[in-house]
Amino acid sequence: MTETIIEPQVENVPNVFTQAQIGWTPWLQPLTADELTERHYEALVDRARAQSPYFALLVRDPDILEARTKTDKDIFYNVADGLPRAERELAATAASRANGCIFCASVHSRFASHHSDHKAEVQKLLDDGVSADLGERWNAIVAATVALTATPPSFGSDHVERLRTAGLSNEEISDVIHGGAFFNWANRLMLSLGEPTPAQ
Repeated sequence: MTETIIEPQVENVPNVFTQAQIGWTPWLQPLTADELTERHYEALVDRARAQSPYFALLVRDPDILEARTKTDKDIFYNVADGLPRAERELAATAASRANGCIFCASVHSRFASHHSDHKAEVQKLLDDGVSADLGERWNAIVAATVALTATPPSFGSDHVERLRTAGLSNEEISDVIHGGAFFNWANRLMLSLGEPTPAQ
């Protein structure tokens, strides 16, 4: 099967990290509403995701998307124990900032700000990069995430010890690792499939 390659003519492509809402356009053709089957909707987990060009593209392989989405939801929404939601989103933002994924950084920085009420610190991460001083607890989370994001990864026992010294429990450290590792992969997938666009 031959895929149609989209050649978007995008003006004013976002080129700075921001907490503002921006768009994203794929370089391959997503499935249209008419092409979606019940299996596709099942894989999307949330039917509203069919409106997203990103998920409408990924759902071309429903088995992989379903596994990806359930993993994503468990890492970021299952907060009965472990790391608070804001710091899971901080890890996603730090990975996105390190990887240069402007779209993912915009989404997850908004969540980090919303759940923490530390919008200025989140913006500092976007503006100054992963070496910004955000306070030791957040610095330790960012450093661990960046180490996981590096290629090859440089994460090690020193990062775990720094997180522990900053007050994180073993369960919280596990959540930092899962959030950072997941977004290390998610950024690279999004960066390889399309580009950010101005908000519609």
